[in-house]
Amino acid sequence: MSEALYLKDSYIKEWEAVVKEVNQDKYIVLDKTAFYPSGGGQPHDTGTMEANGTVYNVIYVTKIQAKFDSRPGFIDSSRQPTNESVSSHELNKPGFKPGDKVKCSVDWERRYKLMRMHTAAHIIDAVLYREAGALCTGNQLGVDKSRIDFSLESIDKEKMQEYIALANNLAKKNINVKIYFMKREEALKIPGVVKLASVMPPEIEELRIVEIPGVDLQADGGTQVKNTSEIGEIRLLSMENKGKSNRRVYYTVE
Repeated sequence: MSEALYLKDSYIKEWEAVVKEVNQDKYIVLDKTAFYPSGGGQPHDTGTMEANGTVYNVIYVTKIQAKFDSRPGFIDSSRQPTNESVSSHELNKPGFKPGDKVKCSVDWERRYKLMRMHTAAHIIDAVLYREAGALCTGNQLGVDKSRIDFSLESIDKEKMQEYIALANNLAKKNINVKIYFMKREEALKIPGVVKLASVMPPEIEELRIVEIPGVDLQADGGTQVKNTSEIGEIRLLSMENKGKSNRRVYYTVE
């Protein structure tokens, strides 16, 4: 089992790990990682791994199917892939072998900006759903700007500015963001979670829930801030018409 540290604590910046698997010399699987893998509209983390005085840059992180045995230090490449997914870290150069102990560090400035963007997205989603009945149909977080697609027939910039102002008012209420886990069958009973959780693979028996009390609750695997006050000011950048009943909104946090 490869432990995904970011699921329980988005604020881990540094940790030590053991290399479990090496593919094509520079794709590394660790026994535990706080590097977020690309997915769910959130970009992968970047950072470094260090061993024996040499620093390696982590340039891409993605999910793959596990091939290694879950017992510490045991590698068996002949095993068939399992249903377990683990993070594969692409390095800028080769150098590691299974069993190596490494010191890992996340590019915190980049990660923290994405955390602020992500929690802001949850609040914007909640406001648009409450005020306009709009559903989020897609999103992509970014460091400089992020976007959300909404199922809306039409909306003008003035009205969207009003919604962003409401989102800012909620963010400034200093609401603690809760993260916890629920059994799949229980989570699917919660209104508003079903449409998100139901598309997850059936082998996922326990869902990670992100709740902003009084604002939003949904199944989510991304990194979030601990308190909405950390978001800062949400600013509307632009809007696009992406076809029938699909409006794209670009925003940033400052």
